[in-house]
Amino acid sequence: MPKTLTITLDEQIYEGLHLIIGQQNISQFIESLVRPHVIETDLETAYRQMALDESRETEALEWAQATCGDVQDETR
Repeated sequence: MPKTLTITLDEQIYEGLHLIIGQQNISQFIESLVRPHVIETDLETAYRQMALDESRETEALEWAQATCGDVQDETR
């Protein structure tokens, strides 16, 4: 359920938000910036979901193998 929050901003920031983001989008904009800092993510679940994406995993494996090949050719 959405909650109302009153915050104090510098006048230039306030005007910039209205000009660039638009009055109707400010709440969503601020929430998208703040969310990663205040809500924990379940990394284990996220990694499992990524692993289920077979095309992504295939591409990642190909990239890793190509990178290993590049490293083998480097002189120490």
